[in-house]
Amino acid sequence: MPDMHRRRTTRRGIALAAGLALTLAACAGQGSAGDDEGSTGGDGPTKLVLWHGMTGPDGPAVQQIIDDFNASQDEVVVEPNVMPWDVLYQKVLTSLSSDDGPQVVAMSASNVPQYASKGALAPLDDFYADTYMDTSVLPDAATDAAIFDGTNYGVPLNIAPMMLYWNKDLFSAAGLDPEQPPATWDEFASMAEKLTVDENGDGKPEQYAAAFADHTTVPIWQMLLWGTGGGVVSDDATTAIVNSPESLEALEFWVEQVRDKQASPIGLSGADADKLFQTGKAAMEIVGPWMTTGFDEAGLNYGLAAPPAGPDAQVTLGDVVTFTVNAKADAAQQDAAKTFFAYWNSVESQQTWADGSGFPPTRTDIPAEDLQNPYSAVFGDPELLGSAKVYLAGVPNSGTITDSIFYPALQRVLNGDGDLTEVFTQANADIQAAIDKG
Repeated sequence: MPDMHRRRTTRRGIALAAGLALTLAACAGQGSAGDDEGSTGGDGPTKLVLWHGMTGPDGPAVQQIIDDFNASQDEVVVEPNVMPWDVLYQKVLTSLSSDDGPQVVAMSASNVPQYASKGALAPLDDFYADTYMDTSVLPDAATDAAIFDGTNYGVPLNIAPMMLYWNKDLFSAAGLDPEQPPATWDEFASMAEKLTVDENGDGKPEQYAAAFADHTTVPIWQMLLWGTGGGVVSDDATTAIVNSPESLEALEFWVEQVRDKQASPIGLSGADADKLFQTGKAAMEIVGPWMTTGFDEAGLNYGLAAPPAGPDAQVTLGDVVTFTVNAKADAAQQDAAKTFFAYWNSVESQQTWADGSGFPPTRTDIPAEDLQNPYSAVFGDPELLGSAKVYLAGVPNSGTITDSIFYPALQRVLNGDGDLTEVFTQANADIQAAIDKG
């Protein structure tokens, strides 16, 4: 079991919420891809088809809770259909619009406005009237993440901040203290010079300081902009700020690290970044708790810390995946879904989830000493959670902003195709147009 280093973070009281169009790695076990139409007829149980993207090491814990729920009663049967997140997001709007789509879809809470604004999701405010469970035990940050235009459209599946993983053996080999990860951007830059190894001088390092994905991933680059007081969109979700002086300062720093100093490869997806770190070819990665199992199984000697603090702030990305209900689901199916959501967020289920996945529980009333998986306590550290911030919560076109505007602009700059300020000034105009379109 790796030693988990926790550096104190500056509590900023920023609500933990959702980020990105992600590659949240997820669970094993491919669900049936057959007919997704649920059932309510006859004397049999109500069938709920649940789409989710948990295709990685946290997958078995999801399946265990579903199996436990199905075995606990005979009125509702949940049938999971598991697919990669990018495939899910490509299919979900069309599927929700059809008459035979899934009744329940798990998604990043940042994507909720995109579907809620089109009338594809059922409101879930009545779940929070405590008919199904005492929702006061759920963190406000997790429940508020799925609010759009004053209505709540989601119930938390998970909640997690991102942390810095660092390979202690690679730190030692570079002459660095294996117990001291970079605490600031400047420390990162200094350490990265020693951790980037190009043995034959061909311009293609055999080892990189870090693995920073620049597409199909959780929004790590966007998170880095917060360190200088910048960002992609203002906190009130009304104004594009990606070309503000603060944002450009952050972009200039990190583009220099990656493009000019080769601290990370260019063109990595989230899965690519995970593999690079897992195979010992990158010394650091910023990612969530879903990778702890895979990294442990790979035998990595690693530590965990808050991401390096920027000049202005210590901030990390907070991610919430939320359960949503198809607006086409009938009353019986919607009731069955809420019954399942309550079971998922029960004490017993959250202990199963935390112990099996390394995520912190979605409940605030489960003491750390009641959890068997030490990672759950690390990622659930109150000060770490207190430094976590929303990414594009409440912005209807968050997917367009992230995948069609921000990442293409970033990739252009990383590949030397255009001046950074000019590229992101155009991106800012495009983001503002997407916000105004609503």
